[in-house]
Amino acid sequence: MKTDVKALVVGGGAIGTSIAYHLARAGWSDVMLLERDELTSGSTWHAAGLLPLFNMSYAVSHIHDYSVRFYKTLEEETGLNAGFYVVGNLRMAQTDARMDEYRLYASTAETVGIHYEWMTPDEIRARWPLVRTEDLKGAIYHPEDGYINPADVTQAMAKGARQRGVTIERKWQVDGYAWRGDHWQVTCTRMAEKGGNLVPTDEQAVVRAEHVVTATGNHAPRTARLLGIRMPAIPVEHQYIVTEPDPALVEWRKSNPEHPVLRDADAKWYVREERGGWILGPYERGAPARFEYGVPDSFRADLFPLDLERIEEEYMSMIHRIPSSETVGLKDDYNGPICYTPDGNPLVGPAPGLRNMWLAEGFSFGITAAGGTGKYLADLMVEGEAEIDMASLDPRRYGDWMTTEYAARKNEEAYEHVYILHHPDEERPACRPLRTAPCYDRLKARGAQFGQVNGWERPNYFGPVDAPDSFDHDARSFRRGGWWHYAVEEAKAIREGVGLIDATAFAKQRVYGPGATAFLDRMTCNRLPKVGRINLTYALTAQGTTRTEYTIVRLAEDEYYLVSAGGWQAYDHDYLMQASQDWCAARPADWVVVQDVTTQWGVFAVAGPKSRNLLRDVVRDADPATALGNKRFPWLSMRNIELGMCPVRAIRVAYTGELGWELHHPVEMQNYLFDLLEGAGEKHGLRLVGARAQNWLRQEKSYRAFGHELGRDATPLEADLPRFVDMSKDFRGKQAMEATGIRSKCVTVLIDGPPDADPWGREALYAGNERVGRLTSGGYSVAFGKSIGMGYVGPEHAVPGTKLKVKMLDALWDAEVQPDSPYDPENARIRQDG
Repeated sequence: MKTDVKALVVGGGAIGTSIAYHLARAGWSDVMLLERDELTSGSTWHAAGLLPLFNMSYAVSHIHDYSVRFYKTLEEETGLNAGFYVVGNLRMAQTDARMDEYRLYASTAETVGIHYEWMTPDEIRARWPLVRTEDLKGAIYHPEDGYINPADVTQAMAKGARQRGVTIERKWQVDGYAWRGDHWQVTCTRMAEKGGNLVPTDEQAVVRAEHVVTATGNHAPRTARLLGIRMPAIPVEHQYIVTEPDPALVEWRKSNPEHPVLRDADAKWYVREERGGWILGPYERGAPARFEYGVPDSFRADLFPLDLERIEEEYMSMIHRIPSSETVGLKDDYNGPICYTPDGNPLVGPAPGLRNMWLAEGFSFGITAAGGTGKYLADLMVEGEAEIDMASLDPRRYGDWMTTEYAARKNEEAYEHVYILHHPDEERPACRPLRTAPCYDRLKARGAQFGQVNGWERPNYFGPVDAPDSFDHDARSFRRGGWWHYAVEEAKAIREGVGLIDATAFAKQRVYGPGATAFLDRMTCNRLPKVGRINLTYALTAQGTTRTEYTIVRLAEDEYYLVSAGGWQAYDHDYLMQASQDWCAARPADWVVVQDVTTQWGVFAVAGPKSRNLLRDVVRDADPATALGNKRFPWLSMRNIELGMCPVRAIRVAYTGELGWELHHPVEMQNYLFDLLEGAGEKHGLRLVGARAQNWLRQEKSYRAFGHELGRDATPLEADLPRFVDMSKDFRGKQAMEATGIRSKCVTVLIDGPPDADPWGREALYAGNERVGRLTSGGYSVAFGKSIGMGYVGPEHAVPGTKLKVKMLDALWDAEVQPDSPYDPENARIRQDG
């Protein structure tokens, strides 16, 4: 076995072999893969092998699309048939809401270039008469996918990897990882068969690897323990059954091609043909998480006992949908572990807190994702970034607050939700509330309906005070849900009066030390603010795209307070920590300290034309009449003020585009401050405001949001933010950003859309009949009385006044490109004095 390699891939399932193959194809000539047993002996061997293109995530849709296209090329390259049966995929709908889900997905599919077709119940019945259709509303059909043999495609990728120089070693288990400053030292143990078990021998080896990738599937909890990190990848039981041949199907197939993979999402199952019979795969309630603390040594290519009672409802619904299956007996059954994560998306990217350690874990649809994961992870490792933004799959989207219990319960929920309607305004209930600001109970008592961001409870909107527990669930829709008019009134309150937003979930970092100024100046693209001032800036990737957005507050000459998106706390902190460590290693005299202070500071945003009047009533100052005026407290500045007895780090900025302040306060004083503001705000008509209204308002100002308009697939110049880029200084990624040029450009559009729906930020943009871009945000504008969105188009379509079309609900709706900041473009309302 080799003991010195460029990259070591740990895990020999479909994911691991694809990564090894694509690393070699990307030019890394010294790659080795280790598998503790045999290739495909993990979840790969019992996977059903389906290849569904359907996914609501832009990044995952790209991954699935690449896999389907890539698998079709393997036989020509390797000579091995990957067992790809292109039979199509028919996803049926029993309700109008399900059809709305498909319509939203379809627009997302168009942005990726995935082909689909619509089918009516009559068309389904005419083409596949064994399928009962009288209670269907319709279906979406992907003719280009189907299913594949998991073992065959894995072996084909393994052969392709070997042909490109990859070494594959079986029966080697990794037992330890140690970082030695410039490489990983990986301790491995030879495994041997003994009495049907796989047991360690006395033979050991140590592999020196510059990079390590873990693709350990069900063994992810053990991998996390060996690496000393937290990883919410835990298996959940998934069972499927295979029937005896169905005489009606056998007869029909004598003169007809194979049925597509059938999915009755409302019944929570998939069905496909298997040697004259049917495979039924349900996603039922009550499937338990397994192996939370590691796979037992005795568990190899094994299964759990089948629990037919748990899937009885799904089995009966299959008989309803395919009546001929009622008299068919069961031939085989499978109940095996499939890894999940709390949001159902895999963990792909750098391991938190570690260098040159890459994770590819938590794949609930591993066969579908394997090809694309190998390609895009190889891009990340070899080129520094992928051509698509992979941040939504980054393992650092979960922080250290995440525990085994949380992951296990949320993974069970994710499994159960595979076929539950995926409303864009969906909020799942398991393990909540967990992370709460002190004012949580007060907000809840006032009607707050919460969403979860990085584990934090954050108000989405405020409904009726006496609303039942099911209120938010019942208010969801693919159109304007039952919550919509509450958000409208909240947005109006900020435009016309004053609103208060709980923004405690913001990520907050303190950066200080003699090297802090030079460090931040190098890693961000805008000029740093003066003491007492703030600035918006971006950290770039090595490729010149947007890595992170920061609001930087300069507290002293060598002390800064950085605020960034709440959902990316661990992602941002990990980046700052590693960058500061590199900085200090090269310049020990100019040391820098990075401190995550997120949980030390609560944040209230007070905004609206009456916000100064409200704060003036509670500020304690020698001259309260001038304390908040432009002369003493100008726009884009920070002042330490006192509100009643609460010391506040007040920042004059408002994400809503109105006069306003962010009030950063000691979190232990939050309830005191809330009561003070609420009491003083009564005479000013203060209204509590949630994240959905705030999201609409920031689009009226063309404020870009990280994870939407800002990401690792576009530069700040493509985001049309040259005012936040200081080209006179040197900063990380500058040359790459300049070399990239302007491939596309961020625009704001106002939309004459349907009367009962707004865009969600996943829709395709057209110029005539040509698709020219996509939305990245969407919502409703109270200022203009119509739908609004932000997104990317080619530069030629980004000129204000350009007429476009937005694909919503399977129809094209008129849209017009607006000048940047269509609401208050001169910022007069934000700057107003008083």
